[in-house]
Amino acid sequence: MARDHGFHPLRITRIVDETPDARTYVFDARLPYRAGQFVTVRACGTYRSYSMSSSPDVDDELCVTVKRVPGGVVSAWMHAELKAGDVLETTLPSGSFCLRENDTPLIAFAGGSGITPVFSLVKSALAATSRTVRLLTANQDGESVIFRNALDELSRSHSGRFLLRHHLDDRQGWVTADEIRSVAEGALDGDFYVCGPEPYMAFVQGELDRIGVPDDRVLVERFTPAPDSATERAAEPVPEREGTVTVVMRGDRRTVNQRATETLIQTARRAGFSPPFSCEAGDCATCMAQITQGEAKMRVNNALDEDEVAEGWVLTCQGEPVTPHVTVVYD
Repeated sequence: MARDHGFHPLRITRIVDETPDARTYVFDARLPYRAGQFVTVRACGTYRSYSMSSSPDVDDELCVTVKRVPGGVVSAWMHAELKAGDVLETTLPSGSFCLRENDTPLIAFAGGSGITPVFSLVKSALAATSRTVRLLTANQDGESVIFRNALDELSRSHSGRFLLRHHLDDRQGWVTADEIRSVAEGALDGDFYVCGPEPYMAFVQGELDRIGVPDDRVLVERFTPAPDSATERAAEPVPEREGTVTVVMRGDRRTVNQRATETLIQTARRAGFSPPFSCEAGDCATCMAQITQGEAKMRVNNALDEDEVAEGWVLTCQGEPVTPHVTVVYD
């Protein structure tokens, strides 16, 4: 049976203020999910993905925690408008930033709101496995540490298994290579989870690479939205190649030349469309469309089943044409 990629109404039962700019939304839903996964919200005419901060192994309620982002259309609306009793439209949970089935140490680096899926992972690892857990959080100041009290309590109650370190920029400056190395020391065979702002993640990944952590042991979750079509059009031109892509959306059909390394969603934007998208990592299926002519190969596919792929469905954020002529239908 194909996966359910539709949107479902979830009613908010209560809202918890975590920090001055982060809130947890608690839902009355009983949806199956794995620690570290997310739901995609449809609101304000667009889509955004938000990680669960609850753990299926610990919590009876489903929770997502949202930080208000300057200029963020959906996060600002949620903070300003939503209240208990309101309904949000979301997909079923998805995503691959999850616990692996082994007993190696879990080492996590969370910057700012990147703690959201990591908090879910930490709770599940401590409750449902015998793994040791190490976590370095990085925040601007003490007031901005999301889940600080809960994390500190987990550290006290699992003192033999959970090593927790809080880094505060206003006291310590930027996170250093020595801090990253000290958290990872002696556990290079573990699973490493990294989530936070792009510069923070790049720095952590670089240090992990320098100390010899294999790439396949590092899992990264990105919150950064993809560049909009205007940004892409302003970038340096990509060489065109033989072949065309025809994009069909809401009855409008447009054909453009193929470009090397360009994904179908990038082609659709170049053709003047505004296709739906959210994670742009191959996890959420918000951008899925159907190939009715030709073929496309996906770089990553964590959302579609084999039967769906056989029927021509593709994640357009990951799909690249592999035939001279491709037609992709969003309707």
